[in-house]
Amino acid sequence: MFQVSVEETFSAGHALRGYQGKCENPHGHNYRVRVTVEGPQLDSIGLLVDFVQVKQIIREVMGRLDHRFINDLEPFQSVNPSAENVAKYFYEEISKQLKGMPPGAKVTDVVLWETDTSRAQYRPGS
Repeated sequence: MFQVSVEETFSAGHALRGYQGKCENPHGHNYRVRVTVEGPQLDSIGLLVDFVQVKQIIREVMGRLDHRFINDLEPFQSVNPSAENVAKYFYEEISKQLKGMPPGAKVTDVVLWETDTSRAQYRPGS
């Protein structure tokens, strides 16, 4: 099995609805997101997926959130913008856009860091 990962960073603000503590107040993070793609075979030139393509898609999704207040954006007007939900959002959006991979290749998980020491991970259930 082959696996590749790409990481990018962005900054955004949010407030956790229903949270009992300081994170219910508007605040910001310098986020880091890592997207991992896995598959059993490589394409005709020996790639699982082109790093450039993955970076472009991550940057497009990040561009919707970067330097914005996440609570004001869909789907986070109704979905709480927790690290867990933002990681799932990246997974869903990137999975929809990533095309042309070898058979069996797919996004396996997304890790989203809010700080250097705090992260959430989303991977679909088996």
